[in-house]
Amino acid sequence: MATRTRRRSGGFDYWPGFVDALSTMLLTVIFLLSVFVLGQYFLAREVSGRDSALQRLNRQIEELTSLLALERAGIGDSKSSLASLMSTLEATQKERDRLQGLVSSNASNADAAGGAASAARQALDAEKQVSARALAQVDILNQQISALRRQLAAIEEALEASEKRDKESMTRIADLGSRLNVALAQKVQELARYRSDFFGRLRDILGNRPGVRVVGDRFVFESEVLYDTGRADFNNAGRAELDKLASAISDLERIIPPEIPWVLRVDGHTDKRPLQGVGIYRSNWDLSAGRAISVVQYLVTRGVSPERLLAAGFGEFQPIDPGESEEALRRNRRIEIKLTER
Repeated sequence: MATRTRRRSGGFDYWPGFVDALSTMLLTVIFLLSVFVLGQYFLAREVSGRDSALQRLNRQIEELTSLLALERAGIGDSKSSLASLMSTLEATQKERDRLQGLVSSNASNADAAGGAASAARQALDAEKQVSARALAQVDILNQQISALRRQLAAIEEALEASEKRDKESMTRIADLGSRLNVALAQKVQELARYRSDFFGRLRDILGNRPGVRVVGDRFVFESEVLYDTGRADFNNAGRAELDKLASAISDLERIIPPEIPWVLRVDGHTDKRPLQGVGIYRSNWDLSAGRAISVVQYLVTRGVSPERLLAAGFGEFQPIDPGESEEALRRNRRIEIKLTER
């Protein structure tokens, strides 16, 4: 460390330019995130308004459907009444024809059948009055049927318009859903970018020392870097490395927007050799969990938010090297740190 400090003091001081670049990048990210948050807000308002409009349309459709059912029932009753009146009219006309036939056949016997003819005429007049009333009722029913048909046409037209509006609303909702999916995908991509930046910063801070490496999407400490055999409390070198890690995590907390759900998962792993009474832990599983928890607790004491940390112990059940050599066992004894979604 002393040699590195002397080399830096003798070289060019690039730190102010680095701080200016980071500040400019941070302001740009904050501006883009503000635009994204405003877009999300207006998008949420638009979706809420579309849902309310859709509910109102559904209620109107239900009311129109009920009205249509009532109108159809009324039309059925009117048709039944019309059929009954038409049958009565036909019977009356038959009776009138029969009476007219009787009058014609008895015209030559007018003197003898004068009283019968007079009664027949009275009956015929009465039947004519009944027929006139029946025809008037038929006209009224025809007018009512015409009015009902116009109402049905208006209702069907309103239903078609409502269905058209429903289709347009569903199309807009589908469009909003696709836009939301795109926004979520952008958040995932943004978290991946922050993950890449985070591990790149850790690589710069921790350097290329043995026992510390990046494997895929996670940062790996070999257990010997942090702990003594069978123990979960840190040695002096381990505390120094974790101090560097805590500084990088604190910077990450300030950079990632609060609406992105992320957590830093600390996984403890051991080799498959039994502990054989070393330390206070009864099994490799206990030891791996204790080591992961100790890392989390130490990072909290260095200012990292507990809500952003997660500890997990895997014992010997997730080896990265299935070999039996001492080198393979040493690689399996490790602490892995992974930035993931919560």
